Amino acid sequence: MQEKIIQRGAEAVIFMAGKNAIKRRIKKSYRIHELDEKIRKFRTRSEAKLLEKASKIIPVPKVEKIDELKKEIVLDFVAGQKLSDNLGGFSREKQGEICVKIGESIAKLHDSDIIHGDLTTSNMILKNAEVYFIDFGLGFISRKIEDKAVDLHLLKEALEAKHFGNWKILFDDVLKGYKISKDFEKVLKQLEKVEKRGRYKERY
Repeated sequence: MQEKIIQRGAEAVIFMAGKNAIKRRIKKSYRIHELDEKIRKFRTRSEAKLLEKASKIIPVPKVEKIDELKKEIVLDFVAGQKLSDNLGGFSREKQGEICVKIGESIAKLHDSDIIHGDLTTSNMILKNAEVYFIDFGLGFISRKIEDKAVDLHLLKEALEAKHFGNWKILFDDVLKGYKISKDFEKVLKQLEKVEKRGRYKERY
């Protein structure tokens, strides 16, 4: 089956092949070959496990196959609207509804100790009124409130960078959805600390 490159990243290349998307981790020439093989194999396996765990609680691409030899994951392709390109085009009401859903999904992930690691609207696709989270390549399992707060902080920074016109309102909507988390208050307090650290670094 013919493969067509649809996205290139620092860690992987995404191909389209029929109705599937293939995420293939690329070799890093600066790493020792044996180490590079181990790292790419581990990250491929880890991401597939995270996707399978996440699929039980929120919309994510379905894992069709894992090939550790090729360091690739074959996924069901989610044909929808990437939010980084389309969120700003919706009505204010619809933007709010979408962001509340995003917050609810993050809460469900965090309550299952799943840290996405790269929460941006570039990694979210709207399909049939559902928000699909993609690319768990930097994700990991953690019960730490700090890791959950940093995950939210990354999304806040991404919203400010990509949707600077009304990012504060959008993030408030995300937090409305995130309120369903059992650790909402703890994570919010830690988020304030994370942001204070960031401001301190910028000043000095």
